[in-house]
Amino acid sequence: MTPYAASDLLQLTYRPDLEVLIGRWGYQPDPAALPTEYVRLAAAAQAHGAQRWLQDIRRRSLNDPHITQWLLTEYFPDMARQLGGHLRIAYLVSPVLHAAILAQPGFAPVEAYAGRPFAVAFFGEEGTATDWLLAP
Repeated sequence: MTPYAASDLLQLTYRPDLEVLIGRWGYQPDPAALPTEYVRLAAAAQAHGAQRWLQDIRRRSLNDPHITQWLLTEYFPDMARQLGGHLRIAYLVSPVLHAAILAQPGFAPVEAYAGRPFAVAFFGEEGTATDWLLAP
């Protein structure tokens, strides 16, 4: 495993045995703090060519709608292009956050990403999320 310098907000580790980049988010941040962390995430992904990401956001209580929109329309498509393949992002979420995400207007289930350069899915268990990331 390759650990990266951790911030209080985001701890990054690359698992070469699984070819998965793991991001563990430590708390609910002010949305203004997120772009810097996504730059760190991008650099780690580029360093390893990591097209599979496990993002543990169980300690977060909400998703900022503006950041979510930016992720889906700019960041993830751009990262998929930079990494030269299909980007898969599995989010580990708490039951409360999962319910809130499902209730958001415009929520797209994983099937809606067919044919797109990236896919996003939400899970309550790390093993299930990892299985999805590693599936062909």
